[in-house]
Amino acid sequence: MTDTGKSKPPKRWTRWLTLAGFGFFVAACAGAIQLNSTLSGIAETLPPTPDVATLPVSVAVTDRNGMLLRPFTTGDGRWRLPVSRAEVDPRFLQMLIAYEDRGFAEHNGIAWSSMLRAAGQFVMAGRVVSGGSTLTMQVARLIEGEPTRDIWGKLRQMVHADRLEHELSKDEIIDLYLTLAPYGGNIEGIRAATLAYFGKEPGRLTIAEAALLVALPQSPEARRPDRDPVAAKRSRDMVLDRLVATGALPPEDALVAKREPVPTARREFPMLAAHMAAQAVRAQPTARAIELTVDKRLQDALEHLAAGRARLIDPKVSVAIVAADIASGEVLASVGSAGLFSTQSAGFVDMTNAIRSPGSTLKPLIYGLAFELGLAHPESLIEDRPTAFGAYLPVNFDGFNRGTVTIHDALTESLNIPAVVVLDAVGPARLVSRLRRAHADPRLPINTAPSLAVGLGGVGITLRDLVSVYAAIGNGGKPIRLYDGIGPAPKAEIAAPVLDPVSAWYVSDILADVPPPLNGSPGRIAYKTGTSYGYRDGWAIGFDGKTVIGVWVGRPDGAPVPGLAGITGAAPILFEAFDRLGNRKAPLPRAPQGVLFASNSELPTPLRRFRHPDNDMVARVAAPEIAFPANGVDVDLGLTAGDISPLMVKVRNGVPPFIFFANGAPFGRPEFARQSLWEPDGPGFVTLSVVDAEGRADTVTVFLN
Repeated sequence: MTDTGKSKPPKRWTRWLTLAGFGFFVAACAGAIQLNSTLSGIAETLPPTPDVATLPVSVAVTDRNGMLLRPFTTGDGRWRLPVSRAEVDPRFLQMLIAYEDRGFAEHNGIAWSSMLRAAGQFVMAGRVVSGGSTLTMQVARLIEGEPTRDIWGKLRQMVHADRLEHELSKDEIIDLYLTLAPYGGNIEGIRAATLAYFGKEPGRLTIAEAALLVALPQSPEARRPDRDPVAAKRSRDMVLDRLVATGALPPEDALVAKREPVPTARREFPMLAAHMAAQAVRAQPTARAIELTVDKRLQDALEHLAAGRARLIDPKVSVAIVAADIASGEVLASVGSAGLFSTQSAGFVDMTNAIRSPGSTLKPLIYGLAFELGLAHPESLIEDRPTAFGAYLPVNFDGFNRGTVTIHDALTESLNIPAVVVLDAVGPARLVSRLRRAHADPRLPINTAPSLAVGLGGVGITLRDLVSVYAAIGNGGKPIRLYDGIGPAPKAEIAAPVLDPVSAWYVSDILADVPPPLNGSPGRIAYKTGTSYGYRDGWAIGFDGKTVIGVWVGRPDGAPVPGLAGITGAAPILFEAFDRLGNRKAPLPRAPQGVLFASNSELPTPLRRFRHPDNDMVARVAAPEIAFPANGVDVDLGLTAGDISPLMVKVRNGVPPFIFFANGAPFGRPEFARQSLWEPDGPGFVTLSVVDAEGRADTVTVFLN
């Protein structure tokens, strides 16, 4: 019989289940202890959470409006530009979250449903099908810089994501992703990516561009559009399809986006104001972003202008341009060369700060000092005649003299001799002092005092210095310190004037009458040109009511450029530069109170003719001298061939009227002219003489053939 009162022995499978359950419980407890220990160990080895504000990034040099001028790579050679979500197209952010992490706003760093799905796919397929990573986990991976290769790596990523969620806001996590996400090669962050692939900032993107930028970080090297545009397009379209499937994007928008071509090459990063940007980075090596005073639009326009004009002149010629606001002194554009990478013209040399000879560009300040000292008025008469100052014998650029001219005409025609006469009256030391008042730094030869040669270019000065001088003239004589954003802004100061307002206006009014080049219109700007000795430097500096611009043309190595002159080489560039100012154009200022409008005959007697304060001294050292022909030379007039050609005799110094003699016989008429024609009878020796109004004479003997 069967004893039903006793319980049946447990079946084998029941025993196994019990033992397995107990074993699982023991293992779970031990695993939990081990897992807790593992998680604690992982947490202790995590890198510190970075602050977006201090994350190592490329230095971004921007213009006055925050527009990028020139970025620099990080210390390890990466393009990683600072950016925040506020600077990124909101549509891209929506597409990124919809594609990568729809629960980003709700989860705490780990989307468990996605992780379970990824684990199930791994078990079923035997390989990783999807990672299940949230954006926070991706940021954790980017911070550590290592890919997730195994389950323990994924676990570490999860622990790291948990910490990030506790220490950062969602916006800060997104900002880290936008800064660190890889986009192929040495490009990191969305701002570097949009500049490299689309040539623009990330603030406004098309749907196709945004979709490509969502796809690239998943496999940046395999999907790089500059290496495999087919793969890039395929991955972009996959993102578009997924967004349509989830309802995040209308199908018609995706269809239009798929028709947009993907970029096939990387673009160059901006390289505007390259010399100034490099100087700014040297001055502020720890800065993440540096804002200069330049205007990107104007800078770009003037750089293209400089490069184009230099190509027309000579491959070895460079061009430098500086534009500044007259009222504030802020530099609006600074073009250091005709092309940074030009080897023939040494484009790496910043010619805005190079010390060169200024030619005739200091003459306006010379005459301004004469106006200020009461020695002259624009309508005062002055002699343009050969004049010696000891051993110094200045001559006009074209070698000719105009006789009696007004100060106005002497400046507009850039006559050398009247300028030196006036400089001798006002004093070279005073001129150098006023240059320094204008915040210029004139360089004189070592252990030498200022001499009369300073007025015609015998001094070293930079383009920026000249722009500062002309800014002061355009500002009514008040000095303006140029500022470009490098270093601290200049403090407000009460400085001694460079010129008084009336004298500054006289100079401006005269310079407005300087004949323009062929591409310019008269009266638009007040400007002056200059050409240094040996045709090494061509200058043109001018201003209107708001802006001053200076142009230099020449070879950085200081070699001569045959035919180079300020009026033909630099002035056309100056007028084109003013054409590019846009709405900054402004008329020249009106005359201040105290200006004397009068013709020469209406001037007070002392102002009708410029007189040197020590006119007797000038007369003593200025005896007449036959300038041509020189004593002892042979002059070929074609006489041996039977031709009869007149001989031109020229005289410098002395006091007119002059009497000319040939072999003791007078010729010509006694007048104020400093040259006269004599017709010889035939070849042979002739003695030529000249006597001035004070009875002083000079004689030469030449042979005519």
